[in-house]
Amino acid sequence: MPAIKNGRMRTAIIHDWLTCMRGAEKCLEVFCELFPQADIYTLLHIPGACSDQIESMNIHTSFIQHLPLSASKYRNYLPLFPLAIERFKLKDYQLIISSSHCAAKGIIPPPEALHICYIHTPMRYIWDMFDEYFGADRTGFIKRALIAQFAVRLRVWDAAASNRVDHFLANSHHVRNRVWKYYRREASVVYPPVDTKFFQPAAGKGDYYLMVSGLVPYKRIDLAIQAFNELKRPLLIIGSGPEEKRLAGLDRFSGIEFMGRLNNEALKKYYQGCRALVFPGEEDFGIVPVEAMACGRPVIAYGRGGALETVIPPGKDHPPTGILFEEQNPDSLIKAVKEFEQREQEFDPGAIRGHAEKFDREIFKQKFQESVKRHLQEMIKG
Repeated sequence: MPAIKNGRMRTAIIHDWLTCMRGAEKCLEVFCELFPQADIYTLLHIPGACSDQIESMNIHTSFIQHLPLSASKYRNYLPLFPLAIERFKLKDYQLIISSSHCAAKGIIPPPEALHICYIHTPMRYIWDMFDEYFGADRTGFIKRALIAQFAVRLRVWDAAASNRVDHFLANSHHVRNRVWKYYRREASVVYPPVDTKFFQPAAGKGDYYLMVSGLVPYKRIDLAIQAFNELKRPLLIIGSGPEEKRLAGLDRFSGIEFMGRLNNEALKKYYQGCRALVFPGEEDFGIVPVEAMACGRPVIAYGRGGALETVIPPGKDHPPTGILFEEQNPDSLIKAVKEFEQREQEFDPGAIRGHAEKFDREIFKQKFQESVKRHLQEMIKG
């Protein structure tokens, strides 16, 4: 069997784009640690946007890199992503690892290579969240009609491209079910890595609630703003994204503040000091709630998607780690915040921290590497 850890097997890592450090990039960072001599192929790279580990790799970009305004408006080139990803030439690689929430899994691998896809989600924009991104309240009629036509073609391409993957690893059971729904492919579940050594509890807490999120439509920051306008509770929102201008323009209570993108040290301090993390979007897994829990802080989350696999509400056989609300609207979130405040003493920081440790970075490394080795052995035997 070809060696993995010492880099003797020529490996390519395919990632959609490198524009910031979010959950997908934290997974990519671990792949780079496991395969330090691998080459990275990506649609777009903003130098310095990712961690030192990622930036130190040999990074190849597509023609999207050179298109006008690509650094800030790359999502507008979505119809070109399939062409761009298919133009990468991977002839001499034996192992292909795609880290995909968009087009990366559509790479064309050489016939003798093993292609393992760690899938964060099937493309949200074209499958189950089309209206959240391109609804009538967000996009003009003509643009929406054009995008709808492209979306039909992209769905066909996306489903066909899934057949280029030998084995799928999903970041949650929720995503595994969606992989089957849209691709009719089986996937194993390997939860993504949370740096519990870095994110740890600290003494004392403030009176504010916290959101940490990319400012994109499906995260539902607008819902939280509406709820906290009525609650008149301080809410800090950490993150950036294409929705920033629209969200900042909404009428809001003076205690609701946009903090922008912060470094990890500052982020940790806000996690440690918050009363609770607010998580109103339907997420595929959601590393942010687990980071907050690693700091001993409870989570108030919409009870769908990955939150059902990470947040434990009161009344279970395990100490609670948060509150789940049932409907994705301000009233349901307001009710959940009030319930949390009534039961706040039930949330033990040590127990919350202990639950988060089940998602530790080293566990992810071990399970991912074991999966790669197993599939390589099967390929060699087969």
